[in-house]
Amino acid sequence: MKKRIPPIDLSGLTTYPLCSRKSKVSSTDFAAPWSCGGSFSNFLNSLPDILAAGDVRSVISAMATAHREEKTVVLAMGAHVTKVGLNPVVIDLMERGVITAVAMNGAGIIHDTEIAMSGSTSEDVAAALGDGSFGMARETGEFLSSAITDAGKTGSGLGEAVGKAICDGGLPVQDQSILAAGVRLGVPVTVHVALGTDIIHMHPYFDPAMAGKASHDDFRIFCSVIATIEKGVYLNVGSAVILPEVFLKAVTLVRNLGHRIDDFTTVNLDFIQHYRPMTNVVNRPTLKGGNGFSLTGHHEIMLPLIAAGIIEETD
Repeated sequence: MKKRIPPIDLSGLTTYPLCSRKSKVSSTDFAAPWSCGGSFSNFLNSLPDILAAGDVRSVISAMATAHREEKTVVLAMGAHVTKVGLNPVVIDLMERGVITAVAMNGAGIIHDTEIAMSGSTSEDVAAALGDGSFGMARETGEFLSSAITDAGKTGSGLGEAVGKAICDGGLPVQDQSILAAGVRLGVPVTVHVALGTDIIHMHPYFDPAMAGKASHDDFRIFCSVIATIEKGVYLNVGSAVILPEVFLKAVTLVRNLGHRIDDFTTVNLDFIQHYRPMTNVVNRPTLKGGNGFSLTGHHEIMLPLIAAGIIEETD
């Protein structure tokens, strides 16, 4: 029969005074209860200074500081930002001079243009896929294909060409278009396409050569913007692959050309955290300095919250 193993003797355990220990959480960082009738600034200040709540305030502060000091603030956005109704929030920050440049993926021009055309967008893919009608809206394909052709002829970037087409065409809801706002305000809005990913690529009048040239022109414009990001802020909102890859290439290109970008803030904001934005936006670009933040939450809640905090801090 095996000898029974006794419980270990704890009498010789070494301890230390609690007051001598460094703790990660202090009651001074705790949340404050809400009082009815308080301001939005009161709400922000009532949040605990712990984890994401502290990060949200840090992001607001970084953007507000960049705005006051006239530094570059770039919003890189997936099309979901438009699809959850945030165009007015983005346009307001552009008009206030907070957002100084916008970058979109190829889907961004589709949803932004459809909003300008009709005030509605985002079809039911599951319902339309079965009969092959998904993505076949005539006006969307014709309008954007025409704008892309004009971009190729005039040498303008894709974002500027579509924004100008929206303005020149007098589209009825253009006041809700980020692309049109970019043209109106002189804020660069660049578009970075991946061929085969967007519905207009299926249409017969789409010119892939013109689209590729105009998107590459936008990449070069985007790089000129990133060359000025020192002490500024870069936000990636809702793009899991395309824009994080574009940003990483822009960072290495401008550094290769001798531009100093060593101290800036990057933010990835999405409702699911992915490898590429965490690596290409939050971590790698800020290795030489600055800060990277990762915020998890729904765009339709988090982006208006951050925008409101910036307005409270800068107005």
